[in-house]
Amino acid sequence: MKKEIKDIQNIYFIGIGGIGMSALARYFNFLGKNVAGYDKTPSAITRSLEELGIAIHFDDNIEEIALPFLDKEETLIIYTPAIPKQHSELQYFQKQAFQIMKRAEVLGSITHDVYTLAVAGTHGKTTTTAILAHLLKESGAKVTAFLGGISENYNSNLVLEGNEVVVVEADEFDRSFLQLYPDIAAVTSMDADHLDIYGEADELQKSFEEFASRAKDHLLVRKGLSLEGMTFGIADDSDYSAHNITITNGVYNFDLKTPETVIKGLHLNLPGKHNLLNAITAFAIAQLYGSPTELLAKALLTFKGVQRRFSYQIRTEELVYIDDYAHHPTEIEAVHQAVREMHPEKEVLAIFQPHLFSRTQDFADEFASSLSLFDELLMLDIYPARELPIAGVTSSWLLEKVTLNNKKLVTKENMITHIKESSAQVIVTIGAGDIGEKVQEIKEALNSEN
Repeated sequence: MKKEIKDIQNIYFIGIGGIGMSALARYFNFLGKNVAGYDKTPSAITRSLEELGIAIHFDDNIEEIALPFLDKEETLIIYTPAIPKQHSELQYFQKQAFQIMKRAEVLGSITHDVYTLAVAGTHGKTTTTAILAHLLKESGAKVTAFLGGISENYNSNLVLEGNEVVVVEADEFDRSFLQLYPDIAAVTSMDADHLDIYGEADELQKSFEEFASRAKDHLLVRKGLSLEGMTFGIADDSDYSAHNITITNGVYNFDLKTPETVIKGLHLNLPGKHNLLNAITAFAIAQLYGSPTELLAKALLTFKGVQRRFSYQIRTEELVYIDDYAHHPTEIEAVHQAVREMHPEKEVLAIFQPHLFSRTQDFADEFASSLSLFDELLMLDIYPARELPIAGVTSSWLLEKVTLNNKKLVTKENMITHIKESSAQVIVTIGAGDIGEKVQEIKEALNSEN
């Protein structure tokens, strides 16, 4: 008979360095569980976990697992679908009949008996969830939040203030969000993505429809989506909509129309219309949950952002360097809009690392169109993540489709040299692969030159 999670002492993670997995690792470590795990490569996330006393190894090798975690009766194995099925540690635990759960199942069990606020969407869910967690915490809610990115306010992807309400990023990959039990749910977007999982865009939409149907109390959807619920938007007749929008020194000022009233004089320190939509969504969810409006307004002003979501690394009159996680054409277009809005009439260099062969193949023309919006482009090789190469799908093939004259294929080794050769006043690194590991090096190189 399987034990309940609360009765298990040892929690072992396969893929512990993933953003969602690491939040769970922090959570169970905080609860006093014995936590350890495997990941493919060291990273800033694994280092931060190790600082908490969590043992992590990087070789797929059973012999490196500490003895307590080989006790079948006292150990729960948590894995991410990104781990290949042939992974030897995963196969060992399966053959030995350990209790094994996907990350989404564990989140589902956590949300089952606690009031849950869940944010889904192919874009926007990470920032929206992070804003929501901050709003609730600052307005006094006893909240636990599992974030899909590192909040700049807390330098963490986990917020632990209590257990009256859970905030969770609802991930559509592998249909994971169908394991959740949301009381209030939001859907920010439903663009085609993860077609390696879904096959067709229609199947992705059906999955979102099923997720939306799980909301017990309220459903919020972006205006124009084919879902029935309360709507949010910008300067339109949505139930929640931003009006009288101005920008002062990079800060959005706006009024928020709600079903009951108009909240005047709100401020948001994040650039880009996509982030304004994220803020509206988070504010609406927090209001529906019952948080006091005046406290939410103050909290919104103090939200600093999420790492690798339009994160300013350098911001001077002479040079701007921004890093962003965008890995879908729609997200790249949103980054471009924000750059042009905040830094008009400046030349912009984009450095892009495509993520996944399948995504590059599925959206090649759309990627080319969005990347052609910039003034100059440096493109890295495709980051494979969990995938094997697809014949003919390469960065060179994608680069040929880009209509810019000023474009070049580069390597991670010579990338900084090419960046320094550019005359662009605004530099943007874009991608969900390991380009994020190069950000500090790029920043230092640019600072030393200036």
